[in-house]
Amino acid sequence: MTTGSYQLSHLHTLEAESAHVFREVAATFERPVLLFSGGKDSVVMLHLALRAFWPAPLPFPVLHVDTGHNFPEVLDFRDRAVARHGVRLEIAAVQDDIDAGRVADEPSRNRLQTTTLLRAITEHGFDAVFGGARRDEEKARAKERVFSFRDEFGQWDPRNQRPELWQLYNGRHRRGEHIRVFPLSNWTELDIWQFVLDEEVELPSLYYAHRRQVFQRDGMVLAVNPYLAPGFGEQPYDATVRFRTIGDATCTGCVESAAATPEDVVAEVAASRITERGATRADDRISEAGMEDRKREGYF
Repeated sequence: MTTGSYQLSHLHTLEAESAHVFREVAATFERPVLLFSGGKDSVVMLHLALRAFWPAPLPFPVLHVDTGHNFPEVLDFRDRAVARHGVRLEIAAVQDDIDAGRVADEPSRNRLQTTTLLRAITEHGFDAVFGGARRDEEKARAKERVFSFRDEFGQWDPRNQRPELWQLYNGRHRRGEHIRVFPLSNWTELDIWQFVLDEEVELPSLYYAHRRQVFQRDGMVLAVNPYLAPGFGEQPYDATVRFRTIGDATCTGCVESAAATPEDVVAEVAASRITERGATRADDRISEAGMEDRKREGYF
């Protein structure tokens, strides 16, 4: 007599891990929230969360920290996605903090999101915040645990993290403190795109090849948009490009690419030897430890 065996595929294993994280948070915390910008990682994260609780509705809202300098295609996708899935969207606007004098406006508002995020966490009383960060993106994020403790000031101390043996997570915290939770920690960019392909997940059109006016700055290809224009000596030109990651339009670069379908992108990402943030995020180039410094202050 023989016994059958069942082995999960790599992606199904990752999805099962993520579902476990979502359910653990829902059972442990009182007021979780999921960060949702309309970018590919947050889209996949929302997709996984909806499946983790199906057929019940999502037991927490989604939050977009809006810099005011977003690509319109992404905002349109965000609004369509939350309407389609019937989830509640909270928007925390950086402009509100500028108007209130809590921060001073800057050409790139990416760094200012920290103040806005921490304000939203305090105002809504969120005690767990789901983020779409992955360990393969950047070396500071590789240090992060799945449950990342933040003190009453929203700060992260990489030297004082809790052990996570056998996927046992410690969500203990006092009032005013909170936990950042990263269900996609063990996913890679290729895993994300393979999941998008297999599950036919809709993404903003910017992730696929399209014609756009661009210019080069500091070795990066940046898109001409209402919030970012070429400077002296920077000549704009038309090119076929796509975005590997999407954030504030003032600091998000693109790559020249003919990948117009998920299949094309999977093949392109599989051959790439540089992370998407390393290739296309100008805000990560401020210093060797730029991301870690921002995370210590309360950044995503």
